[in-house]
Amino acid sequence: MSSTDAQRAGLDALRREHGRLEQAMADPSLHEDASRARSVGRRYAEVHQIVTAADARDAVLEDLATARELAEEDPEFAAEAQHLAARAEQLEAELEELLAPRDPDDGRDVLLEIKAGAGGEESALFAAEMLRMYRAYAESKGWTVEVMSSSPSDLGGLRDVTVAIGARSAAAPADGVYAHLKHEAGVHRVQRVPVTESAGRIHTSAVGVLVLPEADTTDEAELLAEEMAPANLRIDVFRSSGPGGQSVNTTDSAVRITHLPSGIVVSCQDQKSQLQNREQALRILRTRLLDVRRQEQDAQASAARRSQVRTVDRSERIRTYNFPESRVADHRTGYKAGNLAQVLAGDLDALIGSSREAERAARLAESAEGEG
Repeated sequence: MSSTDAQRAGLDALRREHGRLEQAMADPSLHEDASRARSVGRRYAEVHQIVTAADARDAVLEDLATARELAEEDPEFAAEAQHLAARAEQLEAELEELLAPRDPDDGRDVLLEIKAGAGGEESALFAAEMLRMYRAYAESKGWTVEVMSSSPSDLGGLRDVTVAIGARSAAAPADGVYAHLKHEAGVHRVQRVPVTESAGRIHTSAVGVLVLPEADTTDEAELLAEEMAPANLRIDVFRSSGPGGQSVNTTDSAVRITHLPSGIVVSCQDQKSQLQNREQALRILRTRLLDVRRQEQDAQASAARRSQVRTVDRSERIRTYNFPESRVADHRTGYKAGNLAQVLAGDLDALIGSSREAERAARLAESAEGEG
């Protein structure tokens, strides 16, 4: 089968799926299950984008054929045919981009964890700045940011914090939160004179970032049913500590969940009620278990099929923020810029774009090798 025939067959299958998804979206019962509705909506957004692009391409190709036929009798149509040919080429490239191999998690929301590392209090202070940076970036995209758990430091920094960042509606994978933020995972190094340094010497510290595609209750029902079984969970409650409202230190509202088979432990105490903290902890646990499952699948996959960018070692130093030079550098893509203040204010488009382009190139190369 030629590549053209293969694409046509694939698009026919996607059109049929598009029709089924439209019917599902129109069924009121779907929306009784918020997680399933979001999952179906995410897939519908992806397929709809592809089908719309294919229809636009096909319409222009039909117009091009007509214009070329008319140009044989009337030379004035030759210019129109040339214009349509260029447009058809552009639409074909856009369609091929949409059909290119993609990370299946790209359309998901994320849990993003920032953890202070080497550098003590200075690292904790920069962790708080990074939270503000990601919050500003998310808000510029129209996403929501919800603090799941946090541990403040003595000088107003953060020893660690976990936030949920989500799109307000189902997004096509290319526009998904995870598609934009997954390459932020790794070690971020900062070089500057700390507020705690009286001698004015430049100090280097590090902050770790972990980005996980968020699991939902649909994943729990379909993929994680056994792992999330009540017999596999030990749930403890304890008294909250640290800054908070009047209920802090007076009620057993904090929750710690231990996943017995894996030893994963999740604690939440930021919410006011035990029920809210329990739901937050379960949400984090689902996502971590899904990540373990995906890592196991990646380990079983052949090296030729694994994305070099997708499976990057999370302990790798990925970026340096140099305050004396107002410079930021990404060590994976070679991107450098002298706009550190703007980056910390949430202007991450160019930095994130460099990583996304690197992933795209790697995936296209893998696809070409697979076809060869």
